[in-house]
Amino acid sequence: MAEGPKTQMPARRKARKRALDVLYEADLRDLPPAQVLVTYLDRIEKPRPDHLDYTVSLVEGVAKNLDRIDELIASYAEGWTIDRMPVVDRNLARIAVFELLYVGEIDDPVAISEAVELAKQMSTDDSPRFLNGLLGRIAEFASR
Repeated sequence: MAEGPKTQMPARRKARKRALDVLYEADLRDLPPAQVLVTYLDRIEKPRPDHLDYTVSLVEGVAKNLDRIDELIASYAEGWTIDRMPVVDRNLARIAVFELLYVGEIDDPVAISEAVELAKQMSTDDSPRFLNGLLGRIAEFASR
């Protein structure tokens, strides 16, 4: 039996992937995320995809709340400092923590599983398990 067409990546996952691209570049180049976002958006052809609004809200939300988000990640990342984390993992964690704390319509398990899925595609073999544990601890804290 032939395999059916591959399902397209869901819009919010695309938005998270794009937000990761922007935050990753900002992190590597030591630039404000908002500055990188502007040049990133300039490179996207018109008409822009619908999910871009969510990308922008993720990048702006992470940037605005970065100190609080990084404080939580540092508190709950057992045995790791933020600076020692792979850049991809650090920024996936930032996106997920932003969603856990500030995006009411995203359920905690969804925010966590989306970060884990992107880590499977884009980071180390240990990253999905690491992020799942870290984000699970933060979600538990946030729901108190």
